[in-house]
Amino acid sequence: MEEINYKDYGVTSISGRYITYDHIDEFLNSLPATFKTEVVGRSVRGEAIKSVVFGNGPNRILMWSQMHGNESTTTKAVLDLFNFMNQESMEASKIWNACTIKIIPILNPDGARDFTRINANEIDLNRDAQNLSQRESKVLKKVYEDFTPDFCYNLHDQRTIFNVGTTHKPATVSFLAPAFDEDRNNSPTRKLSMQLIAAMNSKLQEEIPGQVGRYDDGFNANCVGDAFQMKGTPTILFEAGHYYNDYDRDVTRVYIFKALVKSLLTIRDNEITDYTVDQYLSIPENGKQFVDIGVYNIDFENNGLTSAEFTPIQYKEVLKNGKVEFVPMVHVFDKEPPEVFAHKSLNCNDENDVKWLRENDILKLLS
Repeated sequence: MEEINYKDYGVTSISGRYITYDHIDEFLNSLPATFKTEVVGRSVRGEAIKSVVFGNGPNRILMWSQMHGNESTTTKAVLDLFNFMNQESMEASKIWNACTIKIIPILNPDGARDFTRINANEIDLNRDAQNLSQRESKVLKKVYEDFTPDFCYNLHDQRTIFNVGTTHKPATVSFLAPAFDEDRNNSPTRKLSMQLIAAMNSKLQEEIPGQVGRYDDGFNANCVGDAFQMKGTPTILFEAGHYYNDYDRDVTRVYIFKALVKSLLTIRDNEITDYTVDQYLSIPENGKQFVDIGVYNIDFENNGLTSAEFTPIQYKEVLKNGKVEFVPMVHVFDKEPPEVFAHKSLNCNDENDVKWLRENDILKLLS
């Protein structure tokens, strides 16, 4: 595989966490006619849901992003993928001839506009695979049935709480080969999902060693990935997670892009069977041991800032004036882990740390 320089393909004009069709339409409209863009349906509020199809090969791959409207990292990555496929390179041309790829960049445009997980009817589309109660769910089902994909990529973001296994490394990217039954058995198609994930992991370990996790595979027929796996289509869940100090997720998008390219090259070259189920299973499961900020106060009995030796702080993402702001809040664990890791650690006995806490409206949370 020829080394791909992300700087040659990254669509850096589109960045940050708040991504709607308003942000990406100009880019989509600038793609040449070989990228066939069409409206495949409408959201609850009537906004267009679009797809882009490119390539003319026998391997049919369906991807969708922003099923949860506030999970935009993978949308940015697929724009980078469009840009890569629009360049004259040997790798791109070989993928073009081997694959036909259909991508819905934003499945939930109402949720994207509101920066919420749910759609305008307050329904989680990734729990609507059986009921099909929502317009957006019906759009995806029809696209799936009409396109008849050989592979499905379900593209998401995950919270900053996740670490890899029990290590202090963040789960910057996580994958899952969804189950198709309660017993989480393996079928030939689920095995293909696992092998393709193993291929992507092999590439990411070169880039971010120890920062790839495996998502919980508890079966839920209402989840779209499980539902498509039940239909016999190899399906992969992508979860874009946290990289150090990358709250805009413009570093993580690079690794999602590289994973996508690796997967397409693996399919193109018929190399999926070069990878094994055991390699997939060797990816550690995600833990939930991170908080955004850990405030340590060993001398809490004397300094009076807080009555706790340790205070976990988690950001709440809030949309204000078209931009996502990160509002700190004291975090309460559903189940406190044996060890807590922090993306940023601060010491109440350090004057500079206390100044930072005060300037960032956190010190008041400790009292």
